Amino acid sequence: MYYFYLLVISLFFSSFMGMGRGLKGAVSLDSWTFDKMISKFKASLVKFDITYPYGEKEDEYGKVAESARFSPDLLIAEVGVQDYGEKENSDLADKYNVHKDDFPVLKLFIEEKSEPFTFTGNFKADEIKNFIKKHSSVRLVLDKCLPQFDELAEKFMASDDKTEWKNILEQSKRLAEDLSDETEKKSADVYVKMMQKIIERGIGFIASERERVKNIKEGKITSTKKNEMQGRLNILHSFRLKEEL
Repeated sequence: MYYFYLLVISLFFSSFMGMGRGLKGAVSLDSWTFDKMISKFKASLVKFDITYPYGEKEDEYGKVAESARFSPDLLIAEVGVQDYGEKENSDLADKYNVHKDDFPVLKLFIEEKSEPFTFTGNFKADEIKNFIKKHSSVRLVLDKCLPQFDELAEKFMASDDKTEWKNILEQSKRLAEDLSDETEKKSADVYVKMMQKIIERGIGFIASERERVKNIKEGKITSTKKNEMQGRLNILHSFRLKEEL
């Protein structure tokens, strides 16, 4: 019986310590380290939450942290807020108007901006990544997106010269032809079609297409179709208007 109790206590503390290790890819910040770390990055996404978060939303945040591992200008962080005992980090929560009833709360801090952006969407990895991409200039590759095509899409949208649009379209077509992976070829085809539609219909096509795809995604469709629509939305976010950059 004595050894049984020892085993139970050992398992309890192992589990507890595992919880305290934090999320892989995310840095744990406190009142002393917050400003020091935030100031070193172009963009910092911070999750204010309970001290030992768990569940579906934590898993989704983990996907964001994984996606950001190759983005040196982006910090993914967590702040554990206590509303008992020493009330650790409650000063940070107060400073940024974060309330425990709203946990988890995401704040995106951008270099040289005095106030952070607050995430208000559905707590899913792709929506969070789109939120980061919308409000910052950091490189973050979303699901179904291709880095080289993202760069071409941004270059395309930064211009209003139709001749340059056609040159970028031709460059995209050649790049797509060189792809061997079928999944990548499907994504590349979406980029190419978006460029073609903009040339045909004008820049306003992107906003209407985003709305159309979003409505389909929110309708009664299969999970496979939802993932497909989310991938298309992710690619559409690469076609940001100049005022959105």
